[in-house]
Amino acid sequence: MRPLFALMALLLLSPPTIGKEFSSFSQAKKHLNKTLPQDATTLYCGCKIKRQGKKLIPDAYSCGYEPRKPYTHAGKPNSRATRIEWEHIVSAWEFGHQLQCWQNGGRKNCRKVSAKFRKMEADINNLAPAIGEINGDRSNYRFGMLPNTELKHGACPIKVNFKTRTVEPPDFAKKRIADAYFYMQSTYGLKLSKKQQQLFTTWQKKHGYN
Repeated sequence: MRPLFALMALLLLSPPTIGKEFSSFSQAKKHLNKTLPQDATTLYCGCKIKRQGKKLIPDAYSCGYEPRKPYTHAGKPNSRATRIEWEHIVSAWEFGHQLQCWQNGGRKNCRKVSAKFRKMEADINNLAPAIGEINGDRSNYRFGMLPNTELKHGACPIKVNFKTRTVEPPDFAKKRIADAYFYMQSTYGLKLSKKQQQLFTTWQKKHGYN
């Protein structure tokens, strides 16, 4: 990784250190939209982020990102490729699925009946800006290693295998992702498999920047 690019990525990927809490995901997103540093970059592509009025948009030219699907099935431009969304690093599906409220009605029910879920969903330590299309392609797939997998979003160095439902993030994002998983584990009791524990421990050690 080029030194300047690595520095830019670090400015974003260091996890938040503030302890501010929010009552809802929408409230957390509004706060993050307002306070995002000017030099922040997207989680998976390292794209610069620009403000367009109240909206945040990715600078695709700064990172070589190209939409995997430039147009929707209806032939309209893919709007998610031109906007920033706040990605749950530990997906809402993953932490929500471990709560009884999810079994009784999914995300909508958890938001209604579970204070713990609402707190987890709104925790900014687990949120990072991502290009909307990348956020959608990541979906609730688990992170893993995908050697010899072709890139699908131009020069954006994220690998996605839709058949195995696995995503390998770029090296510059791996420690940030591992930190978020262990944060959610220690703060909310998130259950991690032995395989996940080993993977994220490796990422913390191998991809930490001191």
